[in-house]
Amino acid sequence: MNLSSRDRLYELLPALYRARDAERGEPLRALLAIIGEELARIEADIGDLYDDWFIETCAEWVVPYIGDLLGVRHLRQLHEVADFSQRAYVANTLRYRRRKGTAPVLEQLARDVTGWPCRVVEYFERLATTQHLNHVRLHSPATASLRNANALELTGGPLETVNHTAEVRRIAAGRGRYNIPNLGLFLSRLQPYTVQGVSPQPVSNPPDGRYFFSPLGNDISLFNRPRTEVEITQLAAEPDLPLPLRRRALYDDLEAVRAGIAAGQPVRSAYLDPARPVFQIAVPDGTGQFVPIPAAEILICDLSDWRRPLTSKTYADQSLPIRVAVDPQRGRLAFPTGVVPSDLMVSYTYSFAADIGGGPYTRRETIAIAAPGDLALTVAQRGGGDYPTLAAAIAAWQASSATTGVITVLDSATYTEDLTLTMSPDRTLVIQAADDQRPLIRLADRLRVAGNGDRASLTLNGFWIEGGIDLAAGSLERLAIHHCTLLPGWRLDVAGNPQFPNRPSIHAAAPNPDLRLELARSISGAVHVAEDSDGLIAGDAILDAFAPAVPACAASNGERIGPPASFIRCTVRGEVRVRQIDLISESIMLGRVLVARRQVGCTRFSFLAAGSRAPRRFRCQPDLALAAFAAAHNRPIAALTTAQRSTVTLSVTPSFTSTQFGHPAYMQLARSCPAAITQGAEDGGELGVFHLVQQTQRLANLRLALAEYLRVGLEAGVFFAS
Repeated sequence: MNLSSRDRLYELLPALYRARDAERGEPLRALLAIIGEELARIEADIGDLYDDWFIETCAEWVVPYIGDLLGVRHLRQLHEVADFSQRAYVANTLRYRRRKGTAPVLEQLARDVTGWPCRVVEYFERLATTQHLNHVRLHSPATASLRNANALELTGGPLETVNHTAEVRRIAAGRGRYNIPNLGLFLSRLQPYTVQGVSPQPVSNPPDGRYFFSPLGNDISLFNRPRTEVEITQLAAEPDLPLPLRRRALYDDLEAVRAGIAAGQPVRSAYLDPARPVFQIAVPDGTGQFVPIPAAEILICDLSDWRRPLTSKTYADQSLPIRVAVDPQRGRLAFPTGVVPSDLMVSYTYSFAADIGGGPYTRRETIAIAAPGDLALTVAQRGGGDYPTLAAAIAAWQASSATTGVITVLDSATYTEDLTLTMSPDRTLVIQAADDQRPLIRLADRLRVAGNGDRASLTLNGFWIEGGIDLAAGSLERLAIHHCTLLPGWRLDVAGNPQFPNRPSIHAAAPNPDLRLELARSISGAVHVAEDSDGLIAGDAILDAFAPAVPACAASNGERIGPPASFIRCTVRGEVRVRQIDLISESIMLGRVLVARRQVGCTRFSFLAAGSRAPRRFRCQPDLALAAFAAAHNRPIAALTTAQRSTVTLSVTPSFTSTQFGHPAYMQLARSCPAAITQGAEDGGELGVFHLVQQTQRLANLRLALAEYLRVGLEAGVFFAS
């Protein structure tokens, strides 16, 4: 509160009383200042009450009450989904009801209720039928044209135009689709992430003009950066959905742009509009400033064989320049033969299931802010920071007398570093990426931490890290990994396979009696920690040792029993060998959990691989399935045969869309995953690292809303477009 508002009541007094009050040390002024503060709070509360009259400005807790006035059905709250609200669902209720039963309304309804982009398909339009001669539908032929590659490429998806014969299986069960009363709702559950200012990885060293968009040097699919739909009047088109980019769609789009230039009638690109391009390639000009290559000078083609583009292409007797070729389905780009830019920077959109690991998403709640007396340093590779490298910033902190250091990387470039940290007692270092950035640290070998780490702490936040972290004996008391991706296997080849699958992402040598390792919202390979340490606490994390029988958490030698550990909403592929488990909750443990001390700790709402020796279990799988099977056959669990146990266990074993790191759906539960896993958490959600997505609750909300807005006689099926 400023001085004028504090003295507002005091200034209303006659000057005589103010003068007498000043003679007595201004006790009246102090009293009226307190009253003025309370008055300001009342006025602010009155202003908030006015805001609460409107759905656009009301507080979040008011949304259900406004919805109740409109008769809106109450849906499940998605408390763990960041920035998700039912505000849009309530705000659009009247618009829904005015257009009730139409496909665009159902599309917008699904988007508002689940938070996922949606495309609705009316399957009667996709039926191959005999047409009346008085009503010929030329746009809907019964047979597919083999010359239309674009239409054939979209077959089976939300944007298909090829017609089919009728199916009689029910669409609600996800089996049949093509019938008169059927509607299909295709949800894009993978989230798009746009990363800017990335250093693409060259194919060769030195660079020869061929690059991967991915700084890891592997093939990736580029995704569309969806446009925002503002009206419920039409169905979503391909540029409106966060789907993988197709060569054919982009090629046709840019060909139309070049043809328009040649004809003197400019055409706006649907994908590479300068205001919101799906990807961008920038090279330095004569002054060293990065300038994006125009859309008309980009050629879309298949670069599986790394063919080089020509330097020009002719349209209507007019030659237009071509500066670079792009393959969006492989994430590759190539310049014409002999052209090698002095520097290169790209921006693109990729997809992942949630805000796990390093990524260009907001991390405000975990960003460290330097306090007075702390040393705050910034790093930016191409200028704008205090230092161009992390090594230089770390050296500056180590040479300073500051107890706490905060080093912030301001861009998403690749930092090739050889890092060694020498810790001192009572010192704290935070190395973090700026909000919405995703830099890559490419270590020459390992990030080595040495020195006397008594009461010392190191925090890493927001990075992709190629290489491992090696802690010398007694070098740290606390290592916190937040929102980071420690590449399982250290590095990837072109196909995305790990180059060093047997190397752990984190190794802590013994003795290390006070070390505590924290993994939060992160992806990591195996963790080998000194057996005498305080242990590991992992929450919303992935630990991937590439095989269920390979140790994912063990002692520093990778074989013996490791320190105490806790896993909360984690997915672990590999064995866990620890002295003690404090808690396993809502996790998927694909390898055996082998615990030496089972008298303490608890395992709850989790899946444990067969042969696990864990502390007492509560509502875990496959125990629940085995108990149900035994009860159904009126026999004790101990009487079940080995074959019966194996069959029951397989029936509740998790299945994944992909288990390969680098795939957009890495460690995402498959559509065919058993309900015991997708609904096995304490709140009815899925087990594992993507519990925070709350997919089960979103789909339940959608089915509840569809019951109100679906036309009589129609049946809807929900499918995943990604």
